[in-house]
Amino acid sequence: MSAPPTGPGPAVAPRRRTRARTVTVLAGCLILLAAALVAGVRALGQEPTVTLLANWTGTDESNFRDTVLKPFERTHHIHVDYQGSSAESQVLGGDVEAGTPPDVVVLTGPGELAAYARQGQLKPLDDLVPRAGFGASWTTPLDGHTYWFPLKADLKSIVWYPAGTGERQLAEAARDPGQWCVGMGSGATSGWPGTDWIEDILLQRSGPDAYQQWARGVLPWQSTQLKGAWKTWGRLMGAGGNPDLVRRALKTPYENASEPVTRTPRGCTLEHQGAFIRTMDAWKRADGRYVPSARLIPGAKAADAWEVSGDLVALLHATPEATTLIRYLASADAQRAWSVRESGFSVGPGARPAPSDAGAAWHRTLAATLLDDRAVHCFDASDAMPPSVRDAFAEATIEFLAHPDHLDALLRNLDSLRLAPGLTWLQSVCDRTPGTG
Repeated sequence: MSAPPTGPGPAVAPRRRTRARTVTVLAGCLILLAAALVAGVRALGQEPTVTLLANWTGTDESNFRDTVLKPFERTHHIHVDYQGSSAESQVLGGDVEAGTPPDVVVLTGPGELAAYARQGQLKPLDDLVPRAGFGASWTTPLDGHTYWFPLKADLKSIVWYPAGTGERQLAEAARDPGQWCVGMGSGATSGWPGTDWIEDILLQRSGPDAYQQWARGVLPWQSTQLKGAWKTWGRLMGAGGNPDLVRRALKTPYENASEPVTRTPRGCTLEHQGAFIRTMDAWKRADGRYVPSARLIPGAKAADAWEVSGDLVALLHATPEATTLIRYLASADAQRAWSVRESGFSVGPGARPAPSDAGAAWHRTLAATLLDDRAVHCFDASDAMPPSVRDAFAEATIEFLAHPDHLDALLRNLDSLRLAPGLTWLQSVCDRTPGTG
């Protein structure tokens, strides 16, 4: 709407211009003063602050800061002192031991969080987070309380391949150990790509019930189901028969495993990896597509069962600033922010995308699978296990690839760890089992 015309009175117009200049100058001074006050308060350490520890660095950290933290700081006028570390578990353990833990932490392992909860380090979130807003596999209760919820989710049980690869080529590649892109290296957490393999093979071959019994510490490592999963993985990787392939897998960092996909001639064709790997340069260049792993795992019988993982938020200090951040991170706005950058997925309230939502086709279909009420979603079993068992499992996958004849001894050792006193096992890792939905 246009402003109505006004008469050009000779005395009025100059006063309006002067008043406008005065208001403009005053507004500018107020803005500068406010900025100076904010800077001064921060410099004096008087601005309300909440400390947050997570494992996101690089691009993930930038996305988290831009899409989640900055809007929170602008809206609530609370500064977030963020620390990102790839050795997050070690950093948190040292901080807890020193008596200086962060206010809020984001960890990938509910098993590790359960141990901290039993030690009295975590605060219940019952009044801060609507448990009904997340599936049962994401907010597993402990002693009747909710201690964590997912901020960023990921889908596993998938195999990536380059665009243009036909069904017959996929089947042939799956039977050839040399066509699998594998990297077991990951610094202090090396071996976890192998645990993902064994978990998924067990889930697809023996079903969610056996998977859950194992993740709860009930099904023995020396059981027929578990031993079969290890042997199936060994055959897929060429363990015991192709030392060059095994050597390559053991020496390759997981983030570089897909690089041979873009070489000429192609060095590998398939990668069993979580949805996040699609953002790597090699799969971008190869226009990566995916199939459910059940289509390529020998002996798979499970119907629509998926392994999932997530970055879980927990509270260590219930300060007003920290509880405000917890409520925000559980909100639909914060949960939805990850999907905007396609740097992750959300399974929180309001996360279900609208049919008109833009984005890559692979991202939309994977998001729909994560939110599919008809499917069975089981949290990453090793992440749900007590840390001592989880770490030994990861180390055992490396030992097994190098020496598959050591399998019986490795499984006996894992069983002895499973039965150790004082461990905290979660009672559920799947949102449901077939026939209960």
